[in-house]
Amino acid sequence: MLLKFVAQQPGNPFPRYGLAMEYKKLGRLPEATAAFAALIEAHPDYIAAYLMAGEVLAESGDVEAAKAMYSRGITAAGAAGDDHALGELQTALGLLG
Repeated sequence: MLLKFVAQQPGNPFPRYGLAMEYKKLGRLPEATAAFAALIEAHPDYIAAYLMAGEVLAESGDVEAAKAMYSRGITAAGAAGDDHALGELQTALGLLG
């Protein structure tokens, strides 16, 4: 159903985010990684995606990619003036060392 919503609303980031989160919830990490990458490519200002994408990458064991994703998110959140997301991303990055 989520795939259908993504196809029907390609300009809307929320269905893509929902799809990526469903893959994450199901433990389908490669699909979640790909879905978050597509979301961020199409909607780089969808700040919530960076935190979740970083979590998936870290959970997959790719700590360096997770750090890079969090860093990209920090830049995007700073540019958007989203202090809450900025703090969450900085915390997540700090936890990775």
